[in-house]
Amino acid sequence: MYLNIIILAGGASSRMKNASASNVMIQQDLLRQAQERAKSMIGVGPNSRPFLDYLLSNVAQAGYRSVVIVVGERDTSVHDYYEKGHGTAQWPQLDISYAVQRIPDGRTTPCGAADALLQGLNATPSWRGQKFTVCNSDNLYSVRALRLLLNDTHANTMIDYDRSALQFDHDRIMQFAVIMKNQDGSLVDIVEKPSSEVIARAADSSGRIGVSMNIFRFDYDMILPVLETQPFDPVRNEKDIPAAIRGLLQLHPNCVFAIPLAEHVIDLTHPSDIPVISEYLRREFPKLQ
Repeated sequence: MYLNIIILAGGASSRMKNASASNVMIQQDLLRQAQERAKSMIGVGPNSRPFLDYLLSNVAQAGYRSVVIVVGERDTSVHDYYEKGHGTAQWPQLDISYAVQRIPDGRTTPCGAADALLQGLNATPSWRGQKFTVCNSDNLYSVRALRLLLNDTHANTMIDYDRSALQFDHDRIMQFAVIMKNQDGSLVDIVEKPSSEVIARAADSSGRIGVSMNIFRFDYDMILPVLETQPFDPVRNEKDIPAAIRGLLQLHPNCVFAIPLAEHVIDLTHPSDIPVISEYLRREFPKLQ
């Protein structure tokens, strides 16, 4: 079993950085943090503990040991907190290292999540021949979800979340990538920002619709060449992971198994999420006060 995980924390966080235009009542300190830090470093927990602390707590409890955090080149909040501030000492069982997602000349924003993943793999050549999990830093995935991926024996795996179990408003849920599987549970397609017609086609015989919350487990040697040759999306001008997965499926059909799971996922995307998440963390993580 390979106890590796990459956490993507280098995104531009543009929706969160519009917090000043929000009508949500947010403490001024949190408002400032939302403007200056990576989303995962906003101190939404009791005593201003950053969101990423809670994800790392679940990562450690699930059994992972080698953690690579991909950070943006313009943000030092992650490294400063966990290294200079000795935040890493909270989880002595975790070996935490960092990879930087550079912004190429001619761009003002990073090149997308698939590029961030590529930077994480380039920083871990020792993982060749191994498997690893990858997830966002602004979602709080459960210990159960993280452990399901860690223990799965398929070459590549993803969590197939039951859309009806997610407790978000309708508009947000409609934006989540839907997945389509064959009868064996292997992924056939994944579609970001799906139309109503695509969503309807994604429903199985019972009406269940599976969506991605951006948590996957990959075979290093299978996904690396796909990421290295992946083109930019012609509309978004980024490289996203669903497109990389489609490229992987073209080379290796039926190589991604989708594990069904019905549970909510805490998501720190919008300013309005901050007070809700703060209350959730206070209630559900009494040991991380």
